[in-house]
Amino acid sequence: MSGFLDRVSCSECIDWGEKRNTIASIAAGVLFFTGWWIIIDAAVKYPLTPQLNHSYHACGVIATVAFLMINAVSNGQVRGESYSEGCLGQTGARIWLFVGFMLAFGSLIASMWILFGGYVVQDDKSKEVYPGIAVFFQNAFIFFGGLVFKFGRTEDLWQ
Repeated sequence: MSGFLDRVSCSECIDWGEKRNTIASIAAGVLFFTGWWIIIDAAVKYPLTPQLNHSYHACGVIATVAFLMINAVSNGQVRGESYSEGCLGQTGARIWLFVGFMLAFGSLIASMWILFGGYVVQDDKSKEVYPGIAVFFQNAFIFFGGLVFKFGRTEDLWQ
């Protein structure tokens, strides 16, 4: 059962070569936009603080900062191929990337805590769950958008 898709080849149908960066950028942008669109929808639908606490938006802001931090350094800078000067050089780029991933994972975990702690496991059954789902999906979409933008593109086409 482990090799049942070995004979299926889809990459030969489409030439992704020079369009890879464009497709990855568009996909990451759509994921990022979708995340913010979901939370804006929830904020409009549930404007009162008991329904959707306004402090829950901090997770999305932190995920956005993490998105920018992760994608601010190139893979060549992390490997030490193209960046040797500056404040900390390759070590600084690695620390920056590590902090960005910590913020991204932290905001995703915090959004799960908000979903389950604030909405799913509640004594009040009349409270809607959608605001918690919206906070989680906002952070999940931003997180996966950052991963697609970071690892979906190739730097070979930049030179």
